[in-house]
Amino acid sequence: MSGPETRAARLGALSLRARASLAVIAVFFCAAVWGEVSAARYRLRDETPGYNTVNLAERYRPPLSRVADAQGESRLALMGTDNLGRDVFSRLIQGARIAFHVGIVTSVIAVPFGALLGLLAGYYGGKVDALCTWLAATVAAIPALLLILAVSVVVGKGLMGVYAGISVTTWVGVYRTVRGETVKHRGLGYVQAAKALGYGPARIMFRHILPNVAHVVIVAFSLRFPSAVGTEVFMGFLGIGAQNEPSWGVMIANARVRLWQGIWWEGAFVTLALFALVLSFNQLGDALRDRLDPMRRGRRS
Repeated sequence: MSGPETRAARLGALSLRARASLAVIAVFFCAAVWGEVSAARYRLRDETPGYNTVNLAERYRPPLSRVADAQGESRLALMGTDNLGRDVFSRLIQGARIAFHVGIVTSVIAVPFGALLGLLAGYYGGKVDALCTWLAATVAAIPALLLILAVSVVVGKGLMGVYAGISVTTWVGVYRTVRGETVKHRGLGYVQAAKALGYGPARIMFRHILPNVAHVVIVAFSLRFPSAVGTEVFMGFLGIGAQNEPSWGVMIANARVRLWQGIWWEGAFVTLALFALVLSFNQLGDALRDRLDPMRRGRRS
């Protein structure tokens, strides 16, 4: 196969992976929206959520079993039940809701903050650069898990502690990348021309440099999201994350002690869901980087 044909086939395969990743993410997003609607309905009615309702008579049911709910009506447990008779599929959907909460909130906080500091440090240099780089180096020098735990203890258990802890620790990588790109663009001709025309620093940074480094910010968001989800799962596994909510970390911690008894389905389905979501976001991030990076576009053309 000739060179151009080989490159075209490679780009086609990349596009196919991107579309497949988007489809998987869309499925999880729809599940998260459905979980949010369901949880809101239970809160408005001031009822115990169905996914938290204990039914000891139906515990340890394998996938595709028929179980009786609290009203005595028979239903299909698609992914079986856990040690308290709770439906694993319903709890998995609620875990997707919590995962998207954590991924979106922490990324919306950390990515813009890191990008803003990167723009300021890269454009101004000097003392501003030294101060921002010192702050980033200080945060990076502290073990991320210990810092997250410390922030969570201060803020309190639950999702607020997760939001604060992950946001504080995940902006450093975005800052370093945006700073490096800004330093590179600061010396290019279009920036020098804007200075010669009398444009102020704010206009140059946000109207000229930022659009040229936007691909870095977008890719950072797509990669910070699964990182935040994985961190929340680990915190939930340790019992520090979501309280009284079926997060994926809580479900994995709940399932691990019964694996030796042959109760595999809760841990297996949650692990597969986490793997699929994280892999899809990573694949999507790679595809976005290839499509949006101006340097890569120039090489392809």
